[in-house]
Amino acid sequence: MKVGDRAIGTSKWKIFKFEDKDGLIEKLGRQGLPIEEIIKIRKPYEVKEFEGNIFLNEGINTIWTLVCGGTATPFNSTNAYTGVGDGTTAESATQTGLQGTNKTYKPMDSGYPTYGSNQQAIFRSTYGSEDANYAWNEFTVANGSSDDAMNLNRKVQSSGTKASGTTWILTVTLSIS
Repeated sequence: MKVGDRAIGTSKWKIFKFEDKDGLIEKLGRQGLPIEEIIKIRKPYEVKEFEGNIFLNEGINTIWTLVCGGTATPFNSTNAYTGVGDGTTAESATQTGLQGTNKTYKPMDSGYPTYGSNQQAIFRSTYGSEDANYAWNEFTVANGSSDDAMNLNRKVQSSGTKASGTTWILTVTLSIS
């Protein structure tokens, strides 16, 4: 393989963690308000950033099916979800979803995913006060609301324990260059 023949996939993950007993941040997040505007209204108590993941075989095969005009469920605003779970099993390309006991998949916030520029797609979901209140250790992007969907990728990263009364906004930027 020549150097020019390589494609490099990268991922950047951000979790914006807000106190949200009144549900305002949850509402604004799901409406797709830009994170910069949300931060002007209420500053997050923590922003967790990390990189890396593994693209899963099932997700890669779905991408190629869609690129070549085949029939598959796209990772679009209607079908795309981010998923979080409490699993700590290391990433493997042969996995088909989240590995933990507790798992939550949330649909895209309004206006997401964004794509078509800068060789990237950005996925964003808001997890409100009553959503996914457990240790966040694993992450995915899927074309449906469960492990039965095609999961594009998976990342294992201890990111804290979400509690009732908080809203966490998860943003995933996937790039190929």
